[in-house]
Amino acid sequence: MSRRLARLVPGLQALITYDRRDLRFDLGAGLSVAAVALPVGIAYAEIAGVPPLAGVYAAIFPLFAYALFGSSRQLMVGPDAATCIMAAAGVGILAGGDPDRYLALMVLLTLLTAVLYIVAGAARLGFVADFLSQPILIGYLNGVALLILVGQLPKLLGFGIDAHGFGPQLAAIAAGLDQTHLPSLGLGLGLLALLLATRRYFPRLPAALVVIVAGIALVVAFDLDGEDIKVLGALPTAAPALGLPSIEFGEFRELLGNAAGIMLISFTSGVLTAKSFARRNRQTVNANRELYGFGAANFASGLAGGFPVTGADSRTAVNYASGGRTQLVGVIAGAVMLGCLAFLTIPLAYVPQVALAAVIVVAATGLFDLSAAGTLWRSSRREFGLSLATTIGVLVLGVLPGVLFAVVLSLIWLLSVESRPTVAILGRVKGVKGFHDIRDYPEARTIPGLLIVRFNGNVLFFNSDYFRDRVLNAVTAAGERVRWVVIDASPVNLVDYTGLQSLDVLREELESRGIRLVVARAKRNLRRFFEPGFVQERRDIEMYTLFPTLGTAVAAFEAAALDEPTEQAREP
Repeated sequence: MSRRLARLVPGLQALITYDRRDLRFDLGAGLSVAAVALPVGIAYAEIAGVPPLAGVYAAIFPLFAYALFGSSRQLMVGPDAATCIMAAAGVGILAGGDPDRYLALMVLLTLLTAVLYIVAGAARLGFVADFLSQPILIGYLNGVALLILVGQLPKLLGFGIDAHGFGPQLAAIAAGLDQTHLPSLGLGLGLLALLLATRRYFPRLPAALVVIVAGIALVVAFDLDGEDIKVLGALPTAAPALGLPSIEFGEFRELLGNAAGIMLISFTSGVLTAKSFARRNRQTVNANRELYGFGAANFASGLAGGFPVTGADSRTAVNYASGGRTQLVGVIAGAVMLGCLAFLTIPLAYVPQVALAAVIVVAATGLFDLSAAGTLWRSSRREFGLSLATTIGVLVLGVLPGVLFAVVLSLIWLLSVESRPTVAILGRVKGVKGFHDIRDYPEARTIPGLLIVRFNGNVLFFNSDYFRDRVLNAVTAAGERVRWVVIDASPVNLVDYTGLQSLDVLREELESRGIRLVVARAKRNLRRFFEPGFVQERRDIEMYTLFPTLGTAVAAFEAAALDEPTEQAREP
């Protein structure tokens, strides 16, 4: 097998070189994953607003694709609550209430998501997952969890509502409480209690499957479908004939934007899951390869008539707990679910809707992370505020605008940190080598006539004026006659043109006061963002004197103070 093919299809190489000693572990894990994934797929189809069979296919076929193209041995892909609600929000308005058009648009959205994944993989954009910080993700998922919970309450109460959005749905539920169908509510609460008890006292059992089987048994034994308790109904044996819908350019552009939001959030969530489980097994996950893996999984889902998928926390945890060792687990789980779809369609028709609602409610509570929010409150009130703002943004603006809001908050947080880095005045400490921040070492002593300043950040367009002003303020605060200012540039990894211009203004301002500005410990790669001719021109004009170390700069200052010429300065 060629090395290039092995990089493109890592799972194929793993299957070709499969160690048969792993089979018993992978077989047991595959059966366990299938037991959880099948009812979850049906339940999440409710969130996505598509027929149950679409949820089953979204749970099955992406497993085969990811097993070939993904880089993680443990990760299971499939429907995800946050991804489902994002997809439903993106398609609902465009469908205009037409269920056939809704399903066709959902397929197109899934395929567009797959294409964006592949394009991002080719562009090696795996690093984009780092742009959503943990507080932002926590707040976003908390908001999604609340939306899902509110959306499932009417199903548990046994009546329908005609409202969209968190606030209107809550108001509609409160207004319709007198319509509560008590048999549905009783069955739903009982199944919810069974689900929670199974998860707590029998953690090795597939709790979702236990609840689905119990719901079917109760419906059949007591003829509950005759008591106006809604059931799933007969599943078709084949996927519906799908074609791509005719849409206008504006609708396509909106759908493409929705696909980009889904890709960003689902990739971030999925790759974090993959990395966390890989770390437990002392393995590595390639983020760029995961883009291809998730792209292949979404292609498989879209071609089968499903909806967008990503890495699934719960099913991956089941795989890990069951001892799964290789990508074959996904293949086994998919094959088992195909078998169930072929031979168990009649029992599945009696699944009560409240059982699916119970599964979704528990899944949503798993997204809602109070512990992480509490940790944020204790550790950083500012980041807790960002997390809470993201949650409120999702609830008020909606899911997809909430994605953009979360990204904007992340960028604002990044700029707020980078735009105001600390500025240190350095001095000597007796018995300690080098130069140190006088705030960290109150006993540090500065050199008379010399001010050493360290800017702990990059000098860019959004903080260059701040940098200049802080240096000038430091000169004023020094009080004594400052003759030299030395900039310790060791923390600076990037200077743009605006930053360079601000540095020139600072030099001119200091010269007008009779103060010389020099730079020490500047990295040579700072020039990589400028044209060679421009760099050479500034060098020829001798804009700045550069020193390799702070020690040589101090020595040059002391020599100049004694009116002795120094040759220690060097040009870049």
